[in-house]
Amino acid sequence: MCTKQFSLPDLLAVCPLIGSTNPHYAQAAAESSAWVQSYNILAPRKLAFLLQGSSELLVSHAYPYAPYEQFRTCCDFVNLLFVVDEVSDDQNGKDARRTGEVFLNVMRYPDWDDGSALAKMTREFKQRLLAFAGPNSYRRFLMHCDDYVNAVAREAEYRERGEVLSVAAFQTLRRENSAIRLCFGLFEFCLGIDLPDAVFQDEHFMTLYWAAADMVCWSNDVYSYNMEQAKGHTGNNIITVLMQEKAIGLQAASDFVGVHFADLMSRFVEVKKQLPSFGAGLDDAVAKYVEAMQHWVIGNLEWSFESQRYFGAENERVKETLVVTLNPAEEN
Repeated sequence: MCTKQFSLPDLLAVCPLIGSTNPHYAQAAAESSAWVQSYNILAPRKLAFLLQGSSELLVSHAYPYAPYEQFRTCCDFVNLLFVVDEVSDDQNGKDARRTGEVFLNVMRYPDWDDGSALAKMTREFKQRLLAFAGPNSYRRFLMHCDDYVNAVAREAEYRERGEVLSVAAFQTLRRENSAIRLCFGLFEFCLGIDLPDAVFQDEHFMTLYWAAADMVCWSNDVYSYNMEQAKGHTGNNIITVLMQEKAIGLQAASDFVGVHFADLMSRFVEVKKQLPSFGAGLDDAVAKYVEAMQHWVIGNLEWSFESQRYFGAENERVKETLVVTLNPAEEN
């Protein structure tokens, strides 16, 4: 295969999980899309990219069990994350940190406001979140918000310097700047549960947690690589990291992701069987949380081909053939 093409790993083939979608998708998606557009915070080109990417469809796959109000809030949050991500993608480290801190300050402080559209969007999301979030989950959510903003700023600094991290260092960064921990942080909000910190300190539970998070991050990176290389944003992608650290080509890096994803899935399936009891009052809630992680993993895979976010109008063909033709570099 020529270097202008590469084959994706067949991740769906090694994923035994069963996907689903949320029955509230159509109504909530329309409302959330109108909500984010009403702020006029994105340039027309970026807004078109947001709409093409069908963020709300990802939420439908990732939170198929969420009641209407919680589902609509998740749609708003993923759209809000897209805004933060797209704005910071074109910024240096200092400006990306400033953008992130608008989001973070509104989440932290009841009366903080700089008058920006981003602050107002964040405040409206926060109000929806507080209507259902328990104290433990909300406290953890704020902690992950802080980690996310710091990671996005570090990503911008690395991009500014043209620095590509090692695999180990990148994986640590990716777990935070991907916002997957924030997305997982909405599980309890959607399920009406509020787990104690002891659950998140259990070795078996956290093995499941990190395996699921990494499956989402690694699959996202291999699927988004073509889009990102066309934008010149390759540094924040495991494919580039693998190519540099292991001195391998694009196809070998893609294949590596496939092998690693299969290993992560095997680990998840096996460790799930070893999950200890947390007591009669908690076991059902923990089981629901684990099931929610599974929905995110399979939902992300299915959405990546169902939407046009990564493969444009070629999404159906790419799903069938797994062959991606590299796009030319975009003009700024």
